[in-house]
Amino acid sequence: MTIRIGANPIGWSNDDMLELGGETPLEVCLAEAKEAGFEGMELGNKFPREPEALKQALAPFGLACVSGWYSAELLKRDADAEMKALRPHLDLLKAMGSNVLVFAETSNAIHGDRSKPLSQRPVMKEGDWAEFGRRITQVAERTLQEGVRVVYHHHMGTIVESEADIDAFMRSTGEAVHLLLDTGHATWGGADPAALARRYRSRISHVHTKDVRKSVMEKSRVENWSFLDSVLEGVYTVPGDGMVDFVSVFKELPGYSGWVVIEAEQDPKKAHPLTYAKMGYANLTRYLKEAGLR
Repeated sequence: MTIRIGANPIGWSNDDMLELGGETPLEVCLAEAKEAGFEGMELGNKFPREPEALKQALAPFGLACVSGWYSAELLKRDADAEMKALRPHLDLLKAMGSNVLVFAETSNAIHGDRSKPLSQRPVMKEGDWAEFGRRITQVAERTLQEGVRVVYHHHMGTIVESEADIDAFMRSTGEAVHLLLDTGHATWGGADPAALARRYRSRISHVHTKDVRKSVMEKSRVENWSFLDSVLEGVYTVPGDGMVDFVSVFKELPGYSGWVVIEAEQDPKKAHPLTYAKMGYANLTRYLKEAGLR
């Protein structure tokens, strides 16, 4: 599998704030994603969750199913219970030919709560990483036996947010667990995404390409905003419209094979989805070429 460029529907319809783009039909999202040049889509709240219905929704636009987010609760339950909860999602991805599963611990996350500033996000105790890592490794080994790789999504407002969190997570998990490198969450979380790419190249199997508007990010920190309020103010955008050096990131991923996905949540009333999708696709394609990956 060579590099394929996909999109997440969050630029059209938000999953954490359903009112953002809530009126946009799924068909419009898919048609515009295809028009912009994308080859595949990650799942969102408007997508069917039965294989045949999902295939019928995607087929008219020639789009593949890239993957889909899964909210885990491994801080509260063991691997057996998690696999039981995960089963419908895993089976859907298998039926759609997806080979990665976007996975994030959300049992104590605050990114969906506008009343809580990011300064209140949960922080793991040093002694708790080992058990969490053991549980997620068990889950990842089981999904991998079924042909689907767990790719962990570090995310603002969760236990894996900062560079130190990512390092602790990678130390505590086994080889079956891979990383979803998200340039936007890494940058906002205080990490250098290029350095993360260099450090964990052998365990990066999925990439999300958000850009970050530096002025909004800094204002969010100073004024102690929530994640969603920051999104509403435009902290994230598509590649080429912010501060991330994507060429440097991609140069640290020689030989990468898999999906590179634009997942840049914005208010669609402020950031016209098709306009930004085309901008992001054009910029991302150029950056990949400059880095020698296309």
